[in-house]
Amino acid sequence: MILNCVAIDDEPLALELVSKFISQTSFLKLVGRFSNAIEALSFINQNEVQLVFLDIQMPDLSGMELARVLDGKKNAENTRIIFATAYHQFAIEGYKVEALDYLLKPYSYEEFLNAATKAYQYFERISSAPASATPVTNGSEAPAQDYIFLKVEYNLVKVMLKDIAFVEAYKDYVKVHLLSKPHPLLSLTSLKNMEEMLPKNQFMRVHRSFIIALNHIDSISKNVIQIGNHSIAVGENYKDVFQDFLGKWVK
Repeated sequence: MILNCVAIDDEPLALELVSKFISQTSFLKLVGRFSNAIEALSFINQNEVQLVFLDIQMPDLSGMELARVLDGKKNAENTRIIFATAYHQFAIEGYKVEALDYLLKPYSYEEFLNAATKAYQYFERISSAPASATPVTNGSEAPAQDYIFLKVEYNLVKVMLKDIAFVEAYKDYVKVHLLSKPHPLLSLTSLKNMEEMLPKNQFMRVHRSFIIALNHIDSISKNVIQIGNHSIAVGENYKDVFQDFLGKWVK
């Protein structure tokens, strides 16, 4: 599989470097390079582009604004972003637009390759998902990764992934805490099954009893995660993985 890539940076030397790194990576194909995000957006709208290497601080339309536009588009999962920037303070904001990775300038080819490999694995995973796994509801279709079905009492209930704040183990059940409802859904399944169902780029198990939605983290204090009014401690066995996640996004 070859990923079509676009490089966007208003600094000529930085644009030249990322273009060179793309060209020397066997599974990437450079199909466009731009110093202007507006021109890049027009190209992306008219061409098949899987991966965008994107600077943040640019005139006219910033990289973060472009990322929000792409994230809000239909089939946004087919075009993903890797930020390449000198500004570490945008890391958490970058995660909220579901960027695959965040390269902090100056970065080496090894760091670039690690980020590119993550992107390759992401597209390999979604391309291998069977089309028949997408259910039909009320005559309309949605991408399979946008929602899951949970057994609640005697019904199968459709739950949008973006509505899930966190999942909590409760005896032989799980409580799925949703942003849209005051009370959690109680489903007869295990936390392990939920961990396997939920996409790992959006959810993380941080305790033997909790899986959190990374995009809904409000704050972190030591090893306690705040999501809304809920405080969730990071379990001892999960601290290393969670610290690795933090280290990638907070420099």
